[in-house]
Amino acid sequence: MSEWYRRNGEVLTLTLHVQPGAKRTEVAGLHGEALKIRLAAPPIEGRANEALLKFIANTFDVPLRQVELKQGGQSRHKVVAITGSKIEPESLLN
Repeated sequence: MSEWYRRNGEVLTLTLHVQPGAKRTEVAGLHGEALKIRLAAPPIEGRANEALLKFIANTFDVPLRQVELKQGGQSRHKVVAITGSKIEPESLLN
């Protein structure tokens, strides 16, 4: 069992380390006990958070309304909750 995600019934909780302002948006492997995600969006006026939530929704094949930023609105360290995804988080590391 990995430290960077937890599944509780329908809800999947991810611990993320986000790097805004990257060349492209992608999963960059693990960073300590968090999943590192590079975001092409700049960390200005919530644009990086918006891009992150859209990326997570697409990656986990759920509507945007089923992805919620739980912690870390102003931080690189974020916690995101996803409801109803059938995608296994481990598959992002392959």
